[in-house]
Amino acid sequence: MELLFFAAAFACGFSVYQLKLPPLIGFLMAGFILNLMGYRSTELLTQLADLGVTLLLFSIGLKLKIGNLVKAQVWAPATLHIVISSAFFASLLLLLGAMSLPLFTDLTVSTALLVGFAFSFSSTVFAVKVLEERGEMASLHGKISIGILVMQDIFAVVFLAISTGKAPNVWALVLLVCLPVFRPIMFWVLNRSKHGELLPLFGFFFALVIGYHAFEFAGLKGDLGALIIGMLFAPHKKAGELSKSLMNLKDVLLVGFFLNIGLNANMSFDALLIACLLTLVLPVKVCLYYVLTNIFKLRARTSLLSAFTLANYSEFGLIVCAVAASSGAIAPDWLAVVAIAVSITFVIASPLNKRANGFYVRLEPFLLKFESSKRLEEELPVNLADTRIVIFGMGRIGTGAYETIEATHPGSIAGIDIKPEVVDKHVQRGRRVLLADATDPDFWQRVNHSQVDMVMLAMPKHMQNIYALEQLKASGFKGQVTAIANYPDQQKELEEMGVNSTYNFYLEAGSGFAEHVKQNLFS
Repeated sequence: MELLFFAAAFACGFSVYQLKLPPLIGFLMAGFILNLMGYRSTELLTQLADLGVTLLLFSIGLKLKIGNLVKAQVWAPATLHIVISSAFFASLLLLLGAMSLPLFTDLTVSTALLVGFAFSFSSTVFAVKVLEERGEMASLHGKISIGILVMQDIFAVVFLAISTGKAPNVWALVLLVCLPVFRPIMFWVLNRSKHGELLPLFGFFFALVIGYHAFEFAGLKGDLGALIIGMLFAPHKKAGELSKSLMNLKDVLLVGFFLNIGLNANMSFDALLIACLLTLVLPVKVCLYYVLTNIFKLRARTSLLSAFTLANYSEFGLIVCAVAASSGAIAPDWLAVVAIAVSITFVIASPLNKRANGFYVRLEPFLLKFESSKRLEEELPVNLADTRIVIFGMGRIGTGAYETIEATHPGSIAGIDIKPEVVDKHVQRGRRVLLADATDPDFWQRVNHSQVDMVMLAMPKHMQNIYALEQLKASGFKGQVTAIANYPDQQKELEEMGVNSTYNFYLEAGSGFAEHVKQNLFS
């Protein structure tokens, strides 16, 4: 049965991808189509979906630093949004109840607040998928979005502990005391796991055993445990490699998550109608995200992209409604309403996020009127004076190019990267590397590249290089552009867009190694 489900997911995902839409829309469609055909989710598919979410949260933890959560632009908008949006949705539900609409009439003030609380959350799974596809997990708006979602997860844990009466036991204290003590041993094991098949198995063990099941045993939410264990490993130099080793398997397992949403929905005309009605008010939730993040000195673009990333209802709403339905507080039909609403908002938010930069360009004159005049350190203007060559993306390839050019043309090159920790590392080593987002239209308006002769696009995600190239052309750049690619079709796309030369590092790395061998052999 599960093979049929995944086959349907591939067929639908492949079809929508040909229409330039994210495959997850197809996975959702597959779930609903199978549902209408009479199929229902299985225990195995549910376990696979849960496993995917656990690995996802562990991966988020690997990229998350506690310092990001304590920043005012993260915890304050997250807290205010929960309170305000819960009150808004509760008021709306009670108003619809006063109009004698089905399902709404049985809601009291307390149950309306409960359902409103469920609709105030945004989807962690969706946000991470969108950010990973666009290569923006390390961007400022990506970190703000993930930070807000983690804060929401913390609120979720508190809610579940109160509503289910499941309080942490004495083992929770033991666990929280032991983890910091055993952290050096955990780091030693990670170092000794090297780079092979032991590395993803290491991730499985710590995400599922030390993370999920140990926290569940201690009376804490297992998913939160996976997130916390990931955060413990975040400062380790192999955290990025560990995350990449789990990526493909995590993505496959998450297909089960999207299938489950459609397969578990108890489809009815009333549920569909109410879900569509609640989807119509989603812009209010999105605008609230924008306003609250903008208040805390984020630029208009950062606030808008964060709001778009969070422009959906959350699968957590299903958990809240399930808890409420099991106690008889609300009708079980609300589970179907939430499942359908979550699916609809995923379908809407996917193309919305794909075209987010285009929307910002069109809305920019209006949005800038409300932008704070003060800037966070991460969003200060970039100075490229006396720079002839600029490298975007200071990973291994960008760093190698920088060192080679700097050796023959000292002082004429600058690197730009989106990750503050990467920039700090290069600056400490004496390289001229600046913090900026090459996909940001505002960046190209704030920077003067009149003295720049060449731009090298060396960012790891192909779409990042595509977006940067589009902005570079729109800014009137007349110099040469070269870019890296993983595959020949990506090289072709870049060349058709006007790139002077492309570098396929999978193919040409071998040529470079052969040249190195020849020089050493025949010198």
